[in-house]
Amino acid sequence: MRVTFVLPPPNLSGGIRVLAIYAERLRRRGHEVFAVAPMERAPTLREVARALLKQRRWPFRRKRRSHFDGLGVPLQRLPHPAPVTDVDLPDADVVVATWWETAEWVSRLSPAKGAKVHFMQDYEVWFAPVERLDATCRLPFPKIVLTGWMRDLLREKFGREPLAVIPNSVDAWLFNAPPRRRRTPPTVGTMYSPSAYKGCDVCIDAVQIARREVRGLGFRVVGNSRPLPSLPLPRNTEFTLQARDRELSNVYAACDIWLFGSRQEGFGLPILEAMACRTPVIATPAGAAPDILRSGGGVLVPHDSPEAMAREIVRICSLPPIAWCELSACARRAVEGYSWDDAADRFEQVLQQVAAGKQPQIPNSAIGTAGKRVGV
Repeated sequence: MRVTFVLPPPNLSGGIRVLAIYAERLRRRGHEVFAVAPMERAPTLREVARALLKQRRWPFRRKRRSHFDGLGVPLQRLPHPAPVTDVDLPDADVVVATWWETAEWVSRLSPAKGAKVHFMQDYEVWFAPVERLDATCRLPFPKIVLTGWMRDLLREKFGREPLAVIPNSVDAWLFNAPPRRRRTPPTVGTMYSPSAYKGCDVCIDAVQIARREVRGLGFRVVGNSRPLPSLPLPRNTEFTLQARDRELSNVYAACDIWLFGSRQEGFGLPILEAMACRTPVIATPAGAAPDILRSGGGVLVPHDSPEAMAREIVRICSLPPIAWCELSACARRAVEGYSWDDAADRFEQVLQQVAAGKQPQIPNSAIGTAGKRVGV
């Protein structure tokens, strides 16, 4: 099977990580896989001035590091900005749109470029004009989604039924840590992003509140860009820039709690990765968090409530050592039993049947991270 992934400009985001995983596993299974991405659009003078004023440094890079680097999957970085058109792509059996804007491009491709599929990892309302975003949700080609909330969104708002709900997994060999005790003093961690929808401000505020009761509370933060003056990190924060998988695994394992404060999320891969490293999670009910934490290993708190998150930080830091160890072990158990190979089996099956012009016979109840169906 010849499969083309049409990407936005690639980077080290979780969404690109998922695409790289599927592309590499399909290639490993003998499929001919090709990925293509346009050049980043040149910023306008107004955007440059605003960014320099806000970030106090040149913020734009022509070529970013990406999860496709060194992967073995051909990635063609086009010498022009969007859109991607027929002349940029080989003929294929399937062409996969991977982002709302790429769905617009894919919708205009000729049939020779492959049967069209939209791998919808989020409802990207934070990034897209709503009218255009909604139009991509209504496009008449099949969709694969990650979670039940996206399936329900397509059903209820757009009258569309996705072909499959295929939740993300985690590489439990790469993201792993031996059993351990809670540190003294304890450490919490989170991902840094200046995007409001990621809720990093909530996590930062929660740590500052919790530090009033937890003396010496450490704070580890990982980001794909350096902290901005508009969203500074508190004192005594250890920051890691652009951590790759093994380094990221070490950061998770160095924490006693992982914070996930998103206001909206397609999935929330750091939740699984942290839990695979035996780190309990405090999360808002965004993305797959309610489904993942249903079997334990962490706790949900309301959106936009650093006070509630801080209370849980203090509570977990105050648990008896054996209780924390049990919570840590529960976090690890919750992510076992459903691997990336399981997800790739289902993803491959959908693409093969779409390429053959058939309706995939795949249940829309997702397999949960504990290896059982959770009805997301």
